[in-house]
Amino acid sequence: MKILNIIVPVYNEEKTIKKTIEKIFALKNENFIKNNNIKIEIIVVDDASIDLSSNIVKEICKNNNDVKLICHDKNKGKGAALKTGFLYAKGDYIAIQDADEEYNPIDYLALLKKLTKNNLDVCYGSRYLEKKQNNNLFLGHTFINKFLTSLTNLFAGLNLTDMETCYKLFKSDVIKKIAPKLKENCFGFEPEITIYIAKEKFKISECPISYNPRGYKDGKKIKPKDGLRAIYCIFYYSLFSKL
Repeated sequence: MKILNIIVPVYNEEKTIKKTIEKIFALKNENFIKNNNIKIEIIVVDDASIDLSSNIVKEICKNNNDVKLICHDKNKGKGAALKTGFLYAKGDYIAIQDADEEYNPIDYLALLKKLTKNNLDVCYGSRYLEKKQNNNLFLGHTFINKFLTSLTNLFAGLNLTDMETCYKLFKSDVIKKIAPKLKENCFGFEPEITIYIAKEKFKISECPISYNPRGYKDGKKIKPKDGLRAIYCIFYYSLFSKL
């Protein structure tokens, strides 16, 4: 049996966390998961939420041993929550899932299929590989994401279309090798880990995914300053950080 760990970083997502977990476990009914004998285990890392997110997950854990909850005692950022999740993940494949409903877990089937079929080390889900996906994307965020991706490609020697995507699927040995090196606690995690993947020469590719963006009034957390930090990370981890 293969195990897929899905790490869910959470900060004040009481409205969506339960439905997100339900959507992840719905994958168990898909033929690819059943035919390949893949077990799904969820690791929720609550980054010191001040709403009911943690309580909701605790109730889920009471009836489902395949959900684990780890709580930070203070808010540290998405990157820090993911690093905590990587420490607890013991599966063969390790994936990332935001706690909101911008991304649909059903798309992880395509990533799993491509990773296993092509013997990849890493597979990213891209919001830009298929033109139809662009209909739902905010123009400003699209421009920034594509700029940051292009800059990362330039410095890392990659050919990605969506470096900033949440959907990243790793073979376990890949993320276990990279995770101890990670320093970014917030959204700088995205370029940092991508550059390390390139430096380690891991085999990486992408799959198209769907995307349903939410606005700041709905709880979106990334800010313009995070874009500036990402630019710094691209330069720093490409030019000055050693493996």
